[in-house]
Amino acid sequence: MIVLVDLLLMLVDVTISILSAIVQTVIRPRLKCIDGELCLITGAGGALGRLFALEFAKEGAHLVLWDCNADANEHTAKLARELGVKVHTYTVDLARRQNIYETAELVRREVGDVTMVVNNAGVVAGRRLLDCPDELLERTLLVNCHALFWMTKAFLPQMKAKNHGHMVTIASVLGLFSTACVEDYCASKFGAVGFHESLTHGLQAEGLDGIKTTLVCPYIVDTGMFAGCEIRKELQGLIPPLDPLYTVQQSMNAILGEQHMICIPRLMYIPFVSRALLPWEANMATYRFMGGDKCMMPFIKNMEQRTANGHAKTS
Repeated sequence: MIVLVDLLLMLVDVTISILSAIVQTVIRPRLKCIDGELCLITGAGGALGRLFALEFAKEGAHLVLWDCNADANEHTAKLARELGVKVHTYTVDLARRQNIYETAELVRREVGDVTMVVNNAGVVAGRRLLDCPDELLERTLLVNCHALFWMTKAFLPQMKAKNHGHMVTIASVLGLFSTACVEDYCASKFGAVGFHESLTHGLQAEGLDGIKTTLVCPYIVDTGMFAGCEIRKELQGLIPPLDPLYTVQQSMNAILGEQHMICIPRLMYIPFVSRALLPWEANMATYRFMGGDKCMMPFIKNMEQRTANGHAKTS
């Protein structure tokens, strides 16, 4: 009898959740105020990281900016300070676990407890697997995936103590479905998605409803990271690379609306669902039609040419 009651309650919860999601796609959800929150953004010197910093600054959040490029990070800080918020910068290599822990402790001493973490930093080797040095493959996994563990261990305890905070993971649609020639990136983003989902389940199981999580899975963003990547020419107008500002603004709506997950654009939910429901051969037929199975090959060629030119200049 208890099982039947629980089953009925579950079906009610599922129905309410579906109806709520439908309503939120039509009516913009109420956005929370983050004025005065202390937000840490990794990869803050890059294109997306800089835009995230400016958007959070506009909302009144004070910033802690991490990047391995000190000059780029300081430039982001300068732009954010012009918006009237406090900004603290730190040069951090996310591939080094101890560097994360030491800098996190420094932030606690110098600035205070971080209440929002935006794990934005990401890298890709840009080489074919069998031609790629092991060190580059390892770095992709360390920065894109392993760093999420160390960042969470460094900052989540303070959030749990107050039952207040927000963990954001900027993953990728390539963490939901894959393509060829970027094995390191897909593996790292699949890992990021799995880590984030498990973390969310854990927080909810502990009853820590004051700590929110948001998973962001964008399509290819036009930052130059995947320069040359292209799907079938006839379909490029339908699914063009995303504008960085649009990507960040959509992400901010999800974060401030306390949305658990967002795919950008929404069209990306289709291959995500079809990957789970359709046979492998059916998905492959779709990939081939859209050019998704070989979309990264021009990008890899570009990276190979840049590497060759770099060696030529060095010689």
